[in-house]
Amino acid sequence: MALTSDDEVADYVRSLGVPGIVDIHAHFMPEPVLRKVWAYFDKAGPELGRAWPIEYRWDDGRRLRHLAHMDVVATTSLNYAHRPGMAAWLNQWSADFAAQHHDSLPRVISSATFFPEPGVTDYVHRAIRGGARVVKVHVQVGDFDVGDPRLDEVWGVLERHRIPVVIHAGSGPLPGTFTGPDPVSRLLARHPHLRLVVAHFGLPEAEAFLDLCDEYEGVGLDTTMVGTDYLEAIGPLDRSLLPRVHRLGLAGRVWFGSDFPNIPYPYAHAIEALRRWDLGEDWMRSVLWHNAASLLGLPTAR
Repeated sequence: MALTSDDEVADYVRSLGVPGIVDIHAHFMPEPVLRKVWAYFDKAGPELGRAWPIEYRWDDGRRLRHLAHMDVVATTSLNYAHRPGMAAWLNQWSADFAAQHHDSLPRVISSATFFPEPGVTDYVHRAIRGGARVVKVHVQVGDFDVGDPRLDEVWGVLERHRIPVVIHAGSGPLPGTFTGPDPVSRLLARHPHLRLVVAHFGLPEAEAFLDLCDEYEGVGLDTTMVGTDYLEAIGPLDRSLLPRVHRLGLAGRVWFGSDFPNIPYPYAHAIEALRRWDLGEDWMRSVLWHNAASLLGLPTAR
């Protein structure tokens, strides 16, 4: 039976026999930043050819309670910088927000970001010392090359500490100056042990990013928006890739992400979109719980 309502998600999760969902790609931001993000999506319709209505335009408390209602037991609070001078204070906000919700449901995973600017290595070190467990980089919004020399030491720090980086590097929904697999491939040639979580399967270049997953054992894909009716209408996933996605998920390197709250459909639809691929309950258990619990070091990961 198809999941059509958020009220059905918890029962589905329990039917799988896992403790809950770990959402590796969700956003909790300072209110002024979130308002600007929502304003961007409100204006995105003409560029995308269709409207992008925000489904969960609520305050933080209501959104956290809704995630708990769906048995989301852990979530990230991804922020990203689009200009110099933002990242350090976003990291402090994220650390404070995670500390407030560390022992609640859902548990908020401390997240960080960075931008190519003076002092970037210092504040990334500081974020890691402060407990950051995951980093977000948005190549399209930040409009910078991941190979920028100012970031080379930062990538080395993240590689040594084995901190996963959720990276939006694919050219969807709109291409940017530095999007696509080639800059990421050059980065991995210099830092082959990075743990990269390629957001949105790297669409529309999913096949090329899957090739990088085959080449580098620390690279995998997050499911954010992939397979949903909304994204399929803009840039569908090539279904011939699903056998590779199946193998990668069972190998621990496909992770569930939602883009909550900035999605134009119910949360349940993101899960139903994955179920429609018919990759099996073991794959769903891995993607919804095991893989991210292991990656983020959550209790009872396996």
